[in-house]
Amino acid sequence: MISNPTRLNVWSSPRNVSTAFMYSFGERPDVHAFDEPLYAHYLLRTPTEAVHPVKDQIIASQLNNGSDVINDIILGPAEKNILFFKQMTHHLIDIDWGFMTKTLNILLIRNPREIIASYAKVIPNPCIEDIGVALQQKLYHYLNDNNALTAIVDAKDLLINPAAMLEKICHLCDIPYLPTMLQWAAGPKEYDGIWALHWYAEVHRSNGFKPYIEKETILPPHLEPLAAECAPFYAELIDKSLKIS
Repeated sequence: MISNPTRLNVWSSPRNVSTAFMYSFGERPDVHAFDEPLYAHYLLRTPTEAVHPVKDQIIASQLNNGSDVINDIILGPAEKNILFFKQMTHHLIDIDWGFMTKTLNILLIRNPREIIASYAKVIPNPCIEDIGVALQQKLYHYLNDNNALTAIVDAKDLLINPAAMLEKICHLCDIPYLPTMLQWAAGPKEYDGIWALHWYAEVHRSNGFKPYIEKETILPPHLEPLAAECAPFYAELIDKSLKIS
């Protein structure tokens, strides 16, 4: 077992580049990647009415008590030097955030209009709790106040220059940057959650970060109020995000 591993939580909004980010780190020989270890905990406690594909199978496949996940997985024994936890911020229901002071923490953000447009393709009527950006803003203040924030990374900036952004992230995490992080084999990964079939089709067709393409995001009228509600939270976070310059 590794006595003092680097434990990195990446707190993402849904429908972001979080899976590609996980695959990037998963290409490192020194990384053990974990895909949304708090998902089952969240499904048993969420007050939202969104229907999640393979819900029962997810609950059966994971530890479903957040305290057990934290103690046994996030802060548990490590067989590699780096433990990478792809996390969804909205999974933080009924959980003491104190464990984050013992880990590195990156907030992975995305323009909420883009999140909503993508999320609604699977879950038609998302609410602000599903989108996660308001909780990301709250988490930002908690991490910042407790000296536990490593960086805020915007998906757009990561896709525009993945090599430079990954190098900067690795520097902040005090780990060496490896160019192998830029590519991976197409297809599923052994550490994918069992929900991958429903959510990861696009990233499974990829072998690296997709170039960012600027385009207008048009939402149906009934989702415009949600986008407006999310906008101020995103504005604060993007202002504090990591830049390449």
